Amino acid sequence: MQQLDIFLASITSFWTQLAAFVPQLMAALVLMFVGWLVAKLVRAGMVKLLHVLQFDKLSERSGIEAFLKQGQLEVSLGGLLAGLMYWLIILIVIVTVSNSLGLHIVAELFNRIVLYIPNIIVAIFVLVLGAILSRFINRLIFAYLSNIGVQGALTISTISEYATLIFVFFVALEQLNIGRELLTAAFIIGFGAVGLAFALAFGLGGRDWAAGVIARMTQKRK
Repeated sequence: MQQLDIFLASITSFWTQLAAFVPQLMAALVLMFVGWLVAKLVRAGMVKLLHVLQFDKLSERSGIEAFLKQGQLEVSLGGLLAGLMYWLIILIVIVTVSNSLGLHIVAELFNRIVLYIPNIIVAIFVLVLGAILSRFINRLIFAYLSNIGVQGALTISTISEYATLIFVFFVALEQLNIGRELLTAAFIIGFGAVGLAFALAFGLGGRDWAAGVIARMTQKRK
């Protein structure tokens, strides 16, 4: 009789816990569905907003769009950012649902991922703007050196573009919190090497220009 009472008490406890859990589970499923709809709407809205802002044209000018195509990624940079926003919302919903169901370990895991996604978005924006800036610097230096007759203007402007890209790349990695000390050391070494190459290229390219300037000054004095 005592064993039967224990069995019946266990069954009663099980059904009581199940009855208390089912409403939480239903609410979690509804929240997941609503969150999924919101994520889809935000993704679609962000794609349209970036299209209005001509963000894809900026990414094409920066060369990142061509880089994605070379990697056989059939997605634009704007689509990639919209996709990140979609998954950011989905992960936030998962964290909320996990907390409501008492799955705190799962919630903590996804919460760390959620906190990292904004860093990825910022790093992408840094890369896009930095790539555009590097191309602008390339054209500016090339135009200036060509106008004053410096040979090797193309080499110098190309080196300046890659030096800017290296700097931007390290800034983007800094946003991702990837090996800060190692990146700092590598940046110092790499930027120093690029600076030396730039100085050599400018020296070799500007030798004839400097000689021409000195010759003209000498002729004027005569």
